[in-house]
Amino acid sequence: MQQKNRRLLKYLSAGALGLFVLWFAASLQLFCLVSTPAPPAVDAVVVLGGSSDERLAAAQAAAGGRSATGGPHPPVLVLSWTDTPGNASADALCRGAHFPQQSLVCFRPEGMDTRGEAAAVGKLAEANGWRSIAVVTSSYHVLRAGTLMRQCTPAEVHMVASKPALDSLQWLRRFVVEGAGVIDVNLRPECR
Repeated sequence: MQQKNRRLLKYLSAGALGLFVLWFAASLQLFCLVSTPAPPAVDAVVVLGGSSDERLAAAQAAAGGRSATGGPHPPVLVLSWTDTPGNASADALCRGAHFPQQSLVCFRPEGMDTRGEAAAVGKLAEANGWRSIAVVTSSYHVLRAGTLMRQCTPAEVHMVASKPALDSLQWLRRFVVEGAGVIDVNLRPECR
């Protein structure tokens, strides 16, 4: 009987380890090793709140060029204004700007989360007639944020991944949080 229990425990442990390795490999691919192509010409480049130093640099690279409507002007830079420590550089741009401005739009998302940002971006895209947008966020956030943006706007959405500097434990936390978040946004769509 003891030998049978040990064998069962051995199989269960091996199965649990196998599931963990599978989950970890999938998370690594979905949230860490994300590579997004350079977006085509877009009407607006949206920078989601948080990690603004990292995300603004990626937004500047994505914003180079003409707008999707064919005009000679660069796309509108759209910033989530959150007044949070991780968003300090984007918030400073918004505080220092004189509105209204054609090249910069700042918005405060309701709920201060990605769902609120997606709903606000959808309204901005509709109000401004944007047909194509690039949305900049950290690589771990691309899948969930992209799903929400596509739920909330008819504009063509191009995701742009910035590269966060996270340690192993921070990456593991992101894998858990974003994995649960992806399930949530598919079970509870935001704008549909």
